[in-house]
Formats: sequence, structure tokens, C-alpha cells
Amino acid sequence: MVTVKDPGSAYQVGDTHPSWLARLLADRQPLVMGVLNLTPDSFSDGGQFLDPDKAIAHARRMIAEGADIIDVGAESTRPYGGAVRVSAAEELRRLAPVIAPLRALGVPVSVDTMKSEVAKWALDQGAAMINDVWGLQRDTDMAAIMSRSGLPVVIMHNRDVVDPALDIMADIEAFFARSLAIAAQAGIARDRMVLDPGIGFGKTPEQSIEAIGRLGRLRSFGLPLLVGASRKRFIDKLSPAPPDQRLGGSIAAHVLSVLNGAAIIRVHDVAETVQALKVAAAIRGHS
Repeated sequence: MVTVKDPGSAYQVGDTHPSWLARLLADRQPLVMGVLNLTPDSFSDGGQFLDPDKAIAHARRMIAEGADIIDVGAESTRPYGGAVRVSAAEELRRLAPVIAPLRALGVPVSVDTMKSEVAKWALDQGAAMINDVWGLQRDTDMAAIMSRSGLPVVIMHNRDVVDPALDIMADIEAFFARSLAIAAQAGIARDRMVLDPGIGFGKTPEQSIEAIGRLGRLRSFGLPLLVGASRKRFIDKLSPAPPDQRLGGSIAAHVLSVLNGAAIIRVHDVAETVQALKVAAAIRGHS
């Protein structure tokens, strides 16, 4: 049954002990991860939080609304064009003013990056998790850095090319098997990993829908599952709307993801998602 507990003492300010995520997941599920983009070109909120003061204010607002984790990214990884690849130096320039203030807000800070150099810097600055959209398979140094840190890493499924004919669930499983082998070879403890099917990344809208609908199949890995369906393109395919008007579809996808086994939900709209999850949990409790 889905449960949503009130925040407890599972996480303390500045806690970067390797077991923080396991403690938090044991204390309450699902966890809500709030999205904080420090980018000019993210698909939904690009340019809104380039100013560090605005970024911190937005993070503070998401925490007040119920975010358990803040996931901060300084390079857009939007999968359908328009994103500009930036150097590690530029990512660090965007991240540097906000990491310490974010840590002081009292929830774990996750850094969304595919670069090991950025990951190492962020971990040295007190980030509690790295969210790698290429699942340890793009930057060959990422696994070693995560192993040395002992901290959690999100392993996301991704593809360079969309293939509508692909058995997407088989591809996700094979990708995760490769990532877990890389992690094991590097010495990353299994309880430090989270799996993300990568909704919208390297997938047709139909494949993204399938990945959510068949999410339970990924529970066989025995690891926490994270789903980030917030404002994604598959919603527009089903009910045409620009990204900032996809709240209803996002909530539907996330509630069903939790019912299918997701332990962490990555969202832009924290208050509305928390409310939906609490209502769903209450109703499920009487079913």
C-alpha cells in the first residue's frame, strides 16, 4: 500500500552519510524530488532560476510544499533538441553560488549531471546524491567517483537514438544490467543505487507510456525506482498542451507510477503532487 508520512528525523541538515537515502525511504514513501533547473534552455522552466537568489527561493518554496529532495541541474538534458551542451566549467559556474545555500535548507541535495568532474566537485561541496542521466555509461570516471564517495547515485536509462520498433522494457532491463555490472566492478554498494527508466529519454511517447505502465517489471532488480514524468512530451501526445499546462497528466502519471512501485517521484509541481499522493494513499488505504 502507498503511504505518505509526515517528515520525521530521518535526515538532518548537512547529512551526507551513505545511508541517508535508505533511512529516508524506510521512514516514508514515496519521496518527492523537486526539480531546480539553473539553465536557460530546459524544456519547461528554462531561464526562470538563473539568478541564485531566485533559485534558492524556489527551492525553499518546494521544501515548504513537501519536497524531500532537491535535484539541481546546471545543464539541460532535454531529449528533443534545443538544449546546448555546456562545459564542466560552465556547469560549475552555475552551481557554485547555490550548493551551500541549498544544503542549509535542510533536505538532501541531488546534482543532476553526466560529467564526473562536476559530480566530484558537487560531492566535495556536500551534495548527497548524483543523478546521472546516462547511468554510469557515458563518462567512464563516474562509477569510480561514486564508489569513492559511498553516496547514492541515480542510474537512468537513456538512448542516443529513438527506435519505435524496440522492445523498450527489454532495452531498459539490458541497460540497467550493464550499469549494475559497471557499478559492481567499481565497488559501488548495491544499496546506494536508484533506477530510473528515463521517461522521455530515447523513447517515443508510446514507449514512455509503456515504461510507466509496466514499471512493476523493474522491481525485479530489487532497487528503489525513480520516475520523472513531470510535464513530459508523452502527455502532449495524449492531450495537447504546452509544458507548463501538463499538470494533470503529470499527476496521473506519477500517482500510477507510485502504485506500480516507484519510491521516488521527480516533479516540477511539488504542492499539487504531494496533495495527489496523499489523497491516493488515503483512498488506497480503504480499498
